[in-house]
Amino acid sequence: MNFVSTRIITADVARLVGFYEAATGVEASWANDDFAELRTASATLAIGGTRTVPLFAPGSAEPGANRSVIVEFLVDDVDSVYKKLTGLVRDFVNEPTTMPWGNRALLFRDPDGNLVNFFTPVTPEAIEKSGRRAAP
Repeated sequence: MNFVSTRIITADVARLVGFYEAATGVEASWANDDFAELRTASATLAIGGTRTVPLFAPGSAEPGANRSVIVEFLVDDVDSVYKKLTGLVRDFVNEPTTMPWGNRALLFRDPDGNLVNFFTPVTPEAIEKSGRRAAP
């Protein structure tokens, strides 16, 4: 089994896709007006409109109702990304903070209220776990 994507259901696909394109620098691939994907080397963020929900099961997903999932992106330098996101992000949950497990993390909410974490491993243990090399 392979984990391949996370899908966010939204009432405004174009707005949410535009936000994630600006925040990540990844260009979306559109299937139609109701579905787009932002593909990275390791996973895909899929964004679907509310009209896609009945295809799975009516009422099975609701936009803007998430309070239990964090969408996470590994970035090269979370502090510089934070500076770039100022003006784009309206709701920062915290500024870059080094977590006890060794990642420097930036938490914010996307336009639908979903929690997003951009993080950079900074301790030797976290760097090793991530498979990245330490910065020179």
